[in-house]
Amino acid sequence: MNDSDARIAALEARLADLEAERAVRRTFMRYMALCDVPATVLDGESLGALFTDDAIWEGIGTHYAQTFGRSLGRAQIVAMLSRYLPPAPHFRTNVHFVTSETIDVNGQQATGRWIMMQASGYVDGSAELIGARLVVDFTPSSNGMDWLIAHLRTERLFDAPWSVHPRAAFLPPDQETSA
Repeated sequence: MNDSDARIAALEARLADLEAERAVRRTFMRYMALCDVPATVLDGESLGALFTDDAIWEGIGTHYAQTFGRSLGRAQIVAMLSRYLPPAPHFRTNVHFVTSETIDVNGQQATGRWIMMQASGYVDGSAELIGARLVVDFTPSSNGMDWLIAHLRTERLFDAPWSVHPRAAFLPPDQETSA
C-alpha cells in the first residue's frame, strides 16, 4: 500500500467512526424523545425498535437498582418502560436533557456516556428534578446504517423537589393560557 492509499484508508476509517458516532447519537436522542411526556413520536417509531433483541436495560446504584432492576430483552424493556409512559398514569410531563456526552466507537461496538437532567411532573401534582449518569452500549443494526441499544445503564446521582406554577408544568404548549 502506498502513502496515498494509506491516507485514504485512514480517512475512510475516520469517516466510518464519525458516521457511527452520529448514528449512535441519533438513536439515543430518539430514545430520550420517546421517553418524554408528551412524547415526540413520528409515524412508525417505537421504543422497541431502538433495542437489540437481547438488550439489557438496568438501573444501577442504590436507588435505581431497587426501582428499576434489570430487564432482559426487547419485550421486557418495552414492558418496563411502558409502566411509566402514557397511557399509564405516572407522568403528566417528563422532559429529558442530556449533556457531557462522550461516544467511543470501536469497530462494531460503541459506548456513549451522558449526564441526564430529568424534569418530571407527576399525576399526583408533585414534581422533581433528577440527575443521572447514563452509560449505553450500542451495536450496528443489520442494515449497517443504524445503531441499536445493546445495554443501557442508568444511575441516579441526585433528585430534588421542584416547585412550579401548578398549570405550567402540566399543560401541553397548545393548551397554555396567559395568566
